Amino acid sequence: MEARRRLRGQRHHGKGNKVRPDFERLLADVERGLIDVVVAQEWPRLERNRTDGVRVIETAQRCEILLTFAKGPDIDCTNAMGRLAADLYSAIARNEIEVKGERQSRAQLQRARQGRPPKGQRPVGYATNGDVVEHEAAAIREVFRLFAVADGTTIAGLAAALSGKEGPQVPKSVPRLPRHTRTVMIERNARRVAEGLPPKPVPDDGKWSTSTIVSILRNPRYAGYSVYTNRLDRTKNKRQTWYAQIVKDDDGEPVRGQWEPIVDELTWWRVQERLNEPSRVTNRTGSTTRKHLGSGLYRCGHCEQRVRTNGERYRCEDCGINRTRRHVDDWVLRLIRERLSRPDLADTIPTGDEPRLKAIAADIATRQAKIKRATADYDNEIIEGYDLKRVRERENTAIASLETERRALTATTDLGGVLDAEDPVTAFDDADLMIKRRVIDFFVTVKIHPHPRGSKTFNPATVEVVPKQLG
Repeated sequence: MEARRRLRGQRHHGKGNKVRPDFERLLADVERGLIDVVVAQEWPRLERNRTDGVRVIETAQRCEILLTFAKGPDIDCTNAMGRLAADLYSAIARNEIEVKGERQSRAQLQRARQGRPPKGQRPVGYATNGDVVEHEAAAIREVFRLFAVADGTTIAGLAAALSGKEGPQVPKSVPRLPRHTRTVMIERNARRVAEGLPPKPVPDDGKWSTSTIVSILRNPRYAGYSVYTNRLDRTKNKRQTWYAQIVKDDDGEPVRGQWEPIVDELTWWRVQERLNEPSRVTNRTGSTTRKHLGSGLYRCGHCEQRVRTNGERYRCEDCGINRTRRHVDDWVLRLIRERLSRPDLADTIPTGDEPRLKAIAADIATRQAKIKRATADYDNEIIEGYDLKRVRERENTAIASLETERRALTATTDLGGVLDAEDPVTAFDDADLMIKRRVIDFFVTVKIHPHPRGSKTFNPATVEVVPKQLG
């Protein structure tokens, strides 16, 4: 039997539940009767949380071993006074850890309120000082862009693209990147070598996981928001804590970080909206691909909310309007084909003024992001319903005016070549679902009204197809 063993406590990284293999091996050896004295520098090196302290004391009592410390007295847990002393040292150690944690949290919150980059491992696309790592940022921009606007983009497809895979669901425009854990460790080893320290093992360059892609898409830092995470507050659902991370100033406005955003605000909020879709939350495939022509595109004729698919029907969750998908889609497609067959099609879609289009897009994005922020604040019970209504009315009025101007200047680059085709109707019929949805949204707003009770014949008047002003 060993006369004694020195416990060399692992460095603490701020997580009280961190697995400590040496600590577990020590307790196992004590239970097996291999140790009669445990030596540590001081009590805080022995325990990291309340559970560790209780286990040490109970094991020392049960196995009749002595606890001795380089900076403290010996403790014999086989008697009541020894166990009392151990409890006191344990409580003091935990208090020191908690006070240190609170002090660090206050410092991190202060950094966030100043808009300074948080400390810790750098996210993909940013250096530790907040500068943009351009080749990584290019991949992040494309990941956000595709997930925000492309109905056929899946999280699994994005993960495969970053991993360098190919396939029908893998977007080719996303550049391959090494796994971030590997990149970060290589960078750390370079610093260790410069400091005269030996390098640590570098993880293999495996595939990107879907959970990592979700973490990237959820991170408010990419939109330029300053963030702070209170790790002690677990009262909110995890899907909402991403919003709660955004630091607000005294006026309730998000604090902007002192770094360059990789994506614009609207793109980030559109991604959050898509990630929060009930169909994605409840399915087990992780797919957010649109599978139906009007889901999330058509609107309820009563409340203006976008309808969802429910089996073979379109349904407004708020008003209960429930319509057969096939009937509505057939009528909308018929009207779009008629619009595309007009000889004056090309004349109604002038070439745009690119600088002005960019300015309009930026203004619309900022205003739509304000609406989405207000909606998230309302969901989290930060603002009242009348505040949300006021923001929506103000910003939607401005957006409607800007969109009218944009349609008068718009080009046709995002419509899959349908409008420029020799036969636009045929090009539309041959296009994929995503392009068809864009063409419909370009020309009209579709509003679904209730079908008359008792009528078994489709009534076109119940599907309001409102042309948008193009020029």
